[in-house]
Amino acid sequence: MGKVNKSGTNQKGQVAFLGIDLSKKSFQLHGVDAKGHVVIKKKLNRKALLPFIANLPQCAIGMETCGG
Repeated sequence: MGKVNKSGTNQKGQVAFLGIDLSKKSFQLHGVDAKGHVVIKKKLNRKALLPFIANLPQCAIGMETCGG
């Protein structure tokens, strides 16, 4: 994946698509650039999610939840 900086992104490219797996206490993020290369792999708590997303460039976001 390459070296990851403080924002959770690497130097390959800018995040184009961000997938978020929602749970009660933490969120797993997986972002790819326009070529499909992984640029974000990060686990965040509920309090840190919104500020993190607010600082990303404009991108498509998909969320996955479990109905259990």
